[in-house]
Amino acid sequence: MNSKKPILAVIMGPTASGKSELALRLAEHFNGEIISADSMQIYKGLDIGTAKPSRSEMKTVRHHLVDLYDITEKLDVYRFLELAESAVSNIHSQGKLPILAGGTGFYIRSMLYGLDTLPGNENIRAELDAKYDNPEGFEELKKLMKECDPEDFKRWEKHQRKLIRALEVFTITGKSITELQTLDKPQLNYRTICWNLCWERDELRKRIELRTEKMLKAGWIEEAENAINAGILETPTAHQVLGYREINEYLNGKTDYQTMQQRIVTRTWQYARRQITWFKNQHPQAKVIHMPAQYQILREKFTSELESI
Repeated sequence: MNSKKPILAVIMGPTASGKSELALRLAEHFNGEIISADSMQIYKGLDIGTAKPSRSEMKTVRHHLVDLYDITEKLDVYRFLELAESAVSNIHSQGKLPILAGGTGFYIRSMLYGLDTLPGNENIRAELDAKYDNPEGFEELKKLMKECDPEDFKRWEKHQRKLIRALEVFTITGKSITELQTLDKPQLNYRTICWNLCWERDELRKRIELRTEKMLKAGWIEEAENAINAGILETPTAHQVLGYREINEYLNGKTDYQTMQQRIVTRTWQYARRQITWFKNQHPQAKVIHMPAQYQILREKFTSELESI
């Protein structure tokens, strides 16, 4: 019996980097199926706004974890892993290649390495939340973390929840998350081909601008209006979904079309920059693929890597 870990191809990168297109072409050529690692594509009714694969693309290649949840439902990483791992098993059982593609970095890392095994304590966390999970507490928290845990402060100084989690770990262990992660290097759950699609930043921003324009012309405003009327801005997914608040302001006459479009571009670009940082820091094993690149060259590279694992 072959005791090797199963194979999983991973195509990651920031929004508008061409992940979906490349994954589709590779899946067609290598008898694969695609597992979406996009926390928003799993929701129904957000087709244009989340750049879902088209119906024809989903007929050409089977896609998993797309259109499963209503917008009022909450997906967490535990449920994502359950669904994604089941999809990998299903795809392997058919003798096909699973290709995980998307930009939700935390989901991808959890799939590859498993969930965070850092210690936690519910009582300590409750105390820290009560004290620091508010605007005034955030400022106090930053001062404290800068002094007692400068490594984690530098990583997450703009992220309140992550700083609270870092303080929880520091309180329990006396060590930073950064130090603990360095001491305990995670092992991959799969044999992987892991690619990180990287563009020059000016070029990526242009791609975001062009894609936003196309999405708006393709009916995104109407789609967003339906989702807003269905209550998306009052759901747990509201803070994650890009563009819908800006479109809502336009629909309510608070901004004009050009301002709305530019704000969506700006917010999407800010998100892309965070993704770039995440993939660089959290996925050092991923091979950087400089884009644009000819598909023939990428296919040959993929073939070589597939044969070597």
